Amino acid sequence: MTRAGKLILFLLFFCTCKSWAQYTIVPSWGGGADQQDLSFGFTFQYINSDFKIVKQADWQTVVDRADVTTTYKGRRASISSNSLPGFGIGFVTRYSFNEHLEIRTTPELVFADKQILYTYLDATLGNDSKQIQTTSVDVPLLLKLKSDRIGDMRVYLIGGLKTSFAINKKPNNVEANLEDKAITLKRNYNAWEAGVGFDIYFEYFKLSPELKVSNSFNNMLASDKANPFTSPLSKLFLHTISFSLYFE
Repeated sequence: MTRAGKLILFLLFFCTCKSWAQYTIVPSWGGGADQQDLSFGFTFQYINSDFKIVKQADWQTVVDRADVTTTYKGRRASISSNSLPGFGIGFVTRYSFNEHLEIRTTPELVFADKQILYTYLDATLGNDSKQIQTTSVDVPLLLKLKSDRIGDMRVYLIGGLKTSFAINKKPNNVEANLEDKAITLKRNYNAWEAGVGFDIYFEYFKLSPELKVSNSFNNMLASDKANPFTSPLSKLFLHTISFSLYFE
């Protein structure tokens, strides 16, 4: 082959490579979120929570407990918990061990109400609904297991433990009428968390939608035998489903 022929082939090969390169998808940098071991971010969270209720053996009786002299309405038909929405905002601190494993904490300020509904065998007595307004600081410590990156996305699993501290004012039940007495919870509790999410890489940041389930370990109910709404309850455990958006 002549020199001219070789030159033509070289030019054709060069142009072909250049043309293919123009159509190659370059993965987004994600603002360098994964380029350093320690990084930070923030999060917004939608929360839906309710209680798993453990009742006393004699929860249906008119006299709530043996040491309560005042009765309240009649025999109960049911005690249940309704799911209520809430939200949280917080910060993200993560430390990466390697490409696929990191540890993170996301301290959050959480506003999430809960509700307990009481019904009675005598329908004319009506129902009682007790809403528990809570504001808390949640401090989770989680491990995040990540898949290989595929283009601008990767899947991950996350799980760990959480401690929650209530910061709202404790209701005053001493001077309240029976029908106005509130259900009080303990100031703090511990829970496990587990979830799944996606890391989505953009040019200047990384977005991570995440779905997570949480259940408390310990009993959250503060005992109050003189309260007709608390005395039929033995234990309360918190169940939470949350959807979060993390920006890093």
